[in-house]
Amino acid sequence: MSVEMFIPQMWAAPFLRRLRKSLVFGGITNRQYEGQIRNMGDTVNILEVGPVSASSYTKGATLTYSDLDGADKQLLVDQATEFHFKIDSVDRAQTMPGLMEEAMSEGAYSVADTIDQFIAAKYTEGVSESATGNSTTDVDVSSGNVIEQLSYVGRYLSDRNVPTGNRFGIIPPWFHQKMLLAEIGGISATAVPLVDRGSYVSGFVGQAMGFNFYMSNNVSNDATTYRCMFGNTSAITYAGQLTELESFRLQTTFATAARGLYVYGAKVVRPNALHVGYWAEASG
Repeated sequence: MSVEMFIPQMWAAPFLRRLRKSLVFGGITNRQYEGQIRNMGDTVNILEVGPVSASSYTKGATLTYSDLDGADKQLLVDQATEFHFKIDSVDRAQTMPGLMEEAMSEGAYSVADTIDQFIAAKYTEGVSESATGNSTTDVDVSSGNVIEQLSYVGRYLSDRNVPTGNRFGIIPPWFHQKMLLAEIGGISATAVPLVDRGSYVSGFVGQAMGFNFYMSNNVSNDATTYRCMFGNTSAITYAGQLTELESFRLQTTFATAARGLYVYGAKVVRPNALHVGYWAEASG
C-alpha cells in the first residue's frame, strides 16, 4: 500500500462535477469571479458600474459626460468545509470500479449541503413586502392563494426593474405540493432534468409564471415560517475552490485516509434582485 499512488487530479474532476450537481442554492448564483480565488481568506473586489445617463442630442451642442460611480464591493472567501474517509488500500481502491467515485460523490454531497445552507441564510439581505410576508408577519399559503402570492413576487421584481430572464424560486416540499394542487402548469410532481452550463441542476421541478422553480429542504425556516428566495441570478455571486485533496497513512490503524478541503464565499451584490417570501403552510 503506498500513499504515493493516490492521484488527486484523477478524483478532483468527479468531485467537482458531483458538487455542482448537488447544489440547489449554489446553482442560482453567478460565478463570474470564481477563477480569482486560491485559498481561504482571499478577497475578490467587485466593481459595479453605476447608471449611465442618456439625453436628447442637439447638433453642435457641447456634451456633458457622466462619471462612472459604481460601488466597489468585496466577496470574502471566508468559509471552508472538509471531507475525509479512510480505506484499507489506496492502490486497490483506485482500481476497483465505482469505489472511489462513490466515496468522492458522498463527500461532494455533504459539502454541497453545507454550502446550500450557507447561501440560504443570505435571505436576510433580500427585499420583502407585506403582501408576501416579512420578518415580523408571515402569510399563510394554501393551494387557493399560492398563485396570488407568486404573482406578487413577480410583480415586485418587475417593479424593481429586475430582468425577467434567469429568474428563480427556491421552495420547500410543502409549497411545491400547493403548486401541484393549484394545477399550476409547467410544474412537475418530481424533479426533472435540467442542464445549465454543461451540468445537471439539482432540485428543478419546472417553469411557471416566469420562474425556474427548485425544491430544497435547505430553505431557511423555524419550522413554521419559511423564507423562500426568489430573484434573478445576478443577485448573488459565489466563488468556491477545491484547494486540497490528498491521502496519508493513518498512525492509529492499518489504513490510509483521503481528505479534501473546499473553500468558498457568497455575497448578495444586488439586494433588489432578491425577493424573500415569508410563508407558513396552511391547510388545503
